[in-house]
Amino acid sequence: MPPILQRLQQATKTMSRRKILLLVLGCSTVSLLIHQGAQLSWYPKLFPLSCPPLRESPPRPKHMTVAFLKTHKTAGTTVQNILFRFAERHNLTVALPHPSCEHQFCYPRNFSAHFVHPATRPPHVLASHLRFDRAELERLMPPGTVYVTILREPAAMFESLFSYYNQYCPAFRRVPNASLEAFLRAPEAYYRAGEHFAMFAHNTLAYDLGGDNERSPRDDAAYLAGLIRQVEEVFSLVMIAEYFDESLVLLRRLLAWDLDDVLYAKLNARAASSRLAAIPAALARAARAWNALDAGLYDHFNATFWRRVAHAGRACVEREARELREARQRLLRRCFGDDPVLRPAAQIRTKQLQPWQPSRKVDIMGYDLPGGGAGPATEACLKLAMPEVQYSNYLLRKQKRRGGTRARPEPVLDNPPPRPIRALPRGPQGS
Repeated sequence: MPPILQRLQQATKTMSRRKILLLVLGCSTVSLLIHQGAQLSWYPKLFPLSCPPLRESPPRPKHMTVAFLKTHKTAGTTVQNILFRFAERHNLTVALPHPSCEHQFCYPRNFSAHFVHPATRPPHVLASHLRFDRAELERLMPPGTVYVTILREPAAMFESLFSYYNQYCPAFRRVPNASLEAFLRAPEAYYRAGEHFAMFAHNTLAYDLGGDNERSPRDDAAYLAGLIRQVEEVFSLVMIAEYFDESLVLLRRLLAWDLDDVLYAKLNARAASSRLAAIPAALARAARAWNALDAGLYDHFNATFWRRVAHAGRACVEREARELREARQRLLRRCFGDDPVLRPAAQIRTKQLQPWQPSRKVDIMGYDLPGGGAGPATEACLKLAMPEVQYSNYLLRKQKRRGGTRARPEPVLDNPPPRPIRALPRGPQGS
């Protein structure tokens, strides 16, 4: 029996005929909480017939080999957690950094396959910070790997970078009173190309994508066009942080995953006291001008994103995004209580959920488990809110225990992977 019919049969065992009829007509949505070992799932997600299904016939199996380029301050930690949990549920190998690289692949150096811990090779999934190097990643990842990444509006991203890395980036440390406005008024007075962590102060997206962050599209428009072309040749999806739920809908469709595979808790978020409530327009213009290469990348891939949404059916994507938000809220309440709120690290009793704090001036928030919880549901909730460092360390220990020599993951030859962006149809941008 096909999996969808098995799910439907399971969901309807205890329903009245009337409820089954409503379900089939798409007039009600069923959300069931089940336990599969340590997995916590809300499904089936059955959508009205107005939402077209994925067009493959027969349907593609879930895609299992994914490389996520985790860019900085773009909600990448939340995407990473989604991929970590998916990999655990399906017993996949996650590429993790060698201890000498800490929890990143020796960033800001160009990525090398030598930076990957031998106990995590060959991998199915990669999701930790690195500087993109196509040849090295293709040497590491199996054929058929789908490459995805995420971008954020450059002014908002730069404000976050300035706050988060203020104690690490020399260009930021030089600014009197840690003033973002002062830096953007005269960035050349503080910035020194080539010094340690300079990439956090200038065109960080371009640097993460393997580009030259010192190039200016005002002086060399061809360089930006070339960088865009290189990204489009490799990545099948560029998500947009400002439209996070819609991005996850496109991601799950790209990978033929279920919507419950992309449920999430927001991770690595700053407290309100550690960020600007709103970026003044003049400051945003200055940030975009200083990070003109990032602005060009973002503007292009934001337009590409909305073409993807239009191609999938905007009403359908919005409906799935709404279903995702509703299921996410149910899951957060189930895991963290009736009023789930992000807490300062000092208020989080569960050590495994205490997020790393970059400095005394920045408070990173997290969730905490209610007292007295135990069992598979608690384990799943713990993973849902586990910060990057703890989860990476946990996965490394787990994969080292598994040990042994593992064969290289084989691609599914009769189900070719999704194509990169440049191979996709170019329809009009959604409204």
